[in-house]
Amino acid sequence: MSIDALRDLLPAYAKDISLNLSSLANETVLNDQQKWGCFLASAHAIGIAPVVKAVEAQAATVLTPEAMTAAKAAAAIMGMNNIYYRSLHLMKNQEYTTLPARLRMNVLANPGVTKMDFELWSTAVSAINGCGACMDAHEGELRKHGVANTQVQAALRIASVVHAASRIIASEAALAG
Repeated sequence: MSIDALRDLLPAYAKDISLNLSSLANETVLNDQQKWGCFLASAHAIGIAPVVKAVEAQAATVLTPEAMTAAKAAAAIMGMNNIYYRSLHLMKNQEYTTLPARLRMNVLANPGVTKMDFELWSTAVSAINGCGACMDAHEGELRKHGVANTQVQAALRIASVVHAASRIIASEAALAG
């Protein structure tokens, strides 16, 4: 399966999503590792089987096994961190922000790809999971290291379109089954 096969799964009412998948697959603002890592991390963050399978198949033609693992690790660690830090951000009692997280996050120190690629993927996943605190933290790191705002925007665009495609495919499956 590939991005084109994923596009074929989308109903006619989602034509804009299909066209956006196509244009983002051909995006040149990001290098191939950054782009397909964003696609893969986003798909794994959402977890809709046909989307994960299609994106993983396409990403495997471009990414090294280490980069594939790192993109999945970004989805995994952000799945935990986004809930924890979003909760701290939303709670009125700021005492919780002074307590140590006491959650293992070793992958952040050595993700298996460049720190900036991992930060980019983490930003995309944080957008999907709706954690403003994490989005600000990761975007800040990217900007400190010279990553252009157009590159961050490209990661956010990928996350939003993968999210939309995933929700459409899941809702259509609900109707069919």
